[in-house]
Amino acid sequence: METSRINDPRTSPGTPAAGCDVVTVPARQGLEAVDILRRGPGDAVGPVLHDDGGDTLGFLVPPGTAAAWNVPGSTCTETDGRGLPLAPEPPGAGSDWLLPPGEADLATDPAVLREALGEAARMIKAADSCR
Repeated sequence: METSRINDPRTSPGTPAAGCDVVTVPARQGLEAVDILRRGPGDAVGPVLHDDGGDTLGFLVPPGTAAAWNVPGSTCTETDGRGLPLAPEPPGAGSDWLLPPGEADLATDPAVLREALGEAARMIKAADSCR
């Protein structure tokens, strides 16, 4: 999966070139990060999964991200080069799309996601300290 749009005429719009890894975070932090990313310039956020219990969100990131992912409070699932294919249906039982492929065609840039997760954590900490 690319972090920029594919301009190859042989590739239909919304069709990723490859699979992706998944960064999983607590839902509260993930929802804040989605808001932060959606307020940013351009296509800052790619497809996002949520679990049925609503406890976690999964951000699709380019394959290979897991090898260097080290953000506390999150995990990045490596796909061993197989990638997680994007389809209209969620890739696993018990999950659904918060931002489905098609609405968000590109993988989220890991560096941009790392910054958004950090900002989200700071916002949550500040909000919780006001209680």
